[in-house]
Amino acid sequence: MKKLLYIVAFLIAGLAILYVVIKSEPTPTYQPERNYIEGQENAILSQFLLAKDSTVIELAEGHFTLKQSLSLDGVNHVTIRGKGMGKTVLNFKGQTKGAEGIRITNSSNITIQDLTVENAKGDNIKVMDTDGISFKHVESSWTGEVSEDNGAYAFYPVLCKNVLIDNCKAIASSDAGIYVGQSVDVVISNNEAFYNVAGIESENSINVKIFGNKAYENTGGILVFDLPGLTQYGSNIEVYNNLVYENNTKNFAKAGAIVGQVPSGTGSLVLSTEGVYFYDNTFKDNKTASIAIASYELIYELGKRDKKEQKEGEDVVGSVQVINDKYTSDTNYNPYPRNIRIGKNNFSNSYLFPTINNDFGKILMIKKPFQTVDVLWDGLEDEASESTICFEKGTERVSFFGLDVLNDFKNATSDVSEYSCK
Repeated sequence: MKKLLYIVAFLIAGLAILYVVIKSEPTPTYQPERNYIEGQENAILSQFLLAKDSTVIELAEGHFTLKQSLSLDGVNHVTIRGKGMGKTVLNFKGQTKGAEGIRITNSSNITIQDLTVENAKGDNIKVMDTDGISFKHVESSWTGEVSEDNGAYAFYPVLCKNVLIDNCKAIASSDAGIYVGQSVDVVISNNEAFYNVAGIESENSINVKIFGNKAYENTGGILVFDLPGLTQYGSNIEVYNNLVYENNTKNFAKAGAIVGQVPSGTGSLVLSTEGVYFYDNTFKDNKTASIAIASYELIYELGKRDKKEQKEGEDVVGSVQVINDKYTSDTNYNPYPRNIRIGKNNFSNSYLFPTINNDFGKILMIKKPFQTVDVLWDGLEDEASESTICFEKGTERVSFFGLDVLNDFKNATSDVSEYSCK
């Protein structure tokens, strides 16, 4: 009888722990105070339609509703300026024409500052093929409870050069709040990113500095990705002096989005890129890992698994097919992370358990119970590369776990000294 009571007590405790682990993944809501004004759309739209080189588009104070995108194409030295975040608000909820809130293409030396853009049908602010784009004191957000129906990107410069995103806020994106893709010479500084799937993401970009930011209550705080099938591969990314904490929000990405693979509880995730340096950051209370490093080969294998698990007669999940096709067709793509350098960072975690709503969390729950992991690596590496990951002097006490996932953890290791920087 006494033994039975112990078993029952153990099961109750286990269920309680399971409840806490799952329950602690929040679904946040962003509900700022707004007083929307109708009837100003044509006046705002005309300023964009008439803009020429060296135009300053001055937007008045007020919370304005718009039904269609605001666009600029082929202009130079243009400034779009409001009266401040939360003071000049462009609200695109109920948008009927266009997908973006603001769309800028084929331009140079564009500045967007001192305003809020919210609730676009697709991306709030998209900039393409532009040399010199600066965002200063701009909020880009979706209001209400976070949802996969929110737009993918709050800030979305892609195929750009000389990008600056400074003192901005990105809130409630269903993909990445602050995203820079296939761009060169990028500074992402002093921003806040929260309630997004990915707070900040550098994808296939070169010469990127990410510093002074606060990334919190996202699914993943700061992501550095290299994906196949794009115009360039990324390299030379510095991530430093950032505060990355409580990124434990449930993943609410749309089906098919690569960030749907990001485990809840991830401070930073590096995927398949080259030359990333982490130093002087503070990582706190990210439940799965502070820094996770993974190969696209793992994503590919997970995709194959998902495809295999499809019941006979069902369609293959779109994202799985995209993962398989792009990975196998891009013969120049290197799926392995290379030269990932870990300097001195501040790591702390008050949680006893990782989230178990992802594969990494389940592995850690079994392999590292009652322990937290500062740096988690899937263990897959390019044998031709001199270095996959290395730890600088002074990081000997970092909690490290190399999984070796494709070999059933045969060569799993927690020995930081095996990977000391030369």
